[in-house]
Amino acid sequence: MTPVSPADLAARIATHRCPGETLVVGITGSVAVGKTTLARQIAEALPAGLKVEIVSTDGFLKPNAVLEAAGLSMRKGFPESYDRAAMAAALAGLKHGAVKVPAYSHTSYDVDPAAARTITGADVVLVEGLGLAPDAAGQRPPLDLLIYIDADEDDIIAWFLARFMGLWDAAASDPSSFYARFRHMSEGEARQFALSVWNGINRPNWLEHIALARLVADIVVVKALDHSLSA
Repeated sequence: MTPVSPADLAARIATHRCPGETLVVGITGSVAVGKTTLARQIAEALPAGLKVEIVSTDGFLKPNAVLEAAGLSMRKGFPESYDRAAMAAALAGLKHGAVKVPAYSHTSYDVDPAAARTITGADVVLVEGLGLAPDAAGQRPPLDLLIYIDADEDDIIAWFLARFMGLWDAAASDPSSFYARFRHMSEGEARQFALSVWNGINRPNWLEHIALARLVADIVVVKALDHSLSA
């Protein structure tokens, strides 16, 4: 494996650009593997003259009320929890004109209609999140490039627990936070609960669905515990 940096990835992405066209690049991998961070780092490393937008696939999750009515509340992040038709239409539309993309609130953990935005005239759109794995027919969403972030499970668990506990801790002074509902737990109980979420929800989703994107990715990077990348 050869060390790579976000700047290396940005340079590789830039070589695929065609002037006057929008390049749509997906970035996916397990929950907590660092998709949002890598998208931001790549955006910052792309040439300054380019108009770059970042879109999270979280906005294409079905609203909580819809998921609850369908008995899918505990399947959020799984393929059936996304409006895949809307996401495919939006990704394809980015190459042809203005597209309104939905947004997601990580405070309410629900789609936030008020935060939707319109993207037009972008040179590069980085689409980060879940829902980018191929479907049952082996077809991935309409992307020009797909980057898959791989990592050892022990490292992903460490990142997931650190993120969960950080949000749990912050919720002590933010009753509006989704994580406020877990504040009745002790620190040890919260950590055990987070681990149960990983084992019961995120791990099966990763192994059964998300990891399939690795097979159709154009670029696979491996992330180490210290967040360094190699390819």
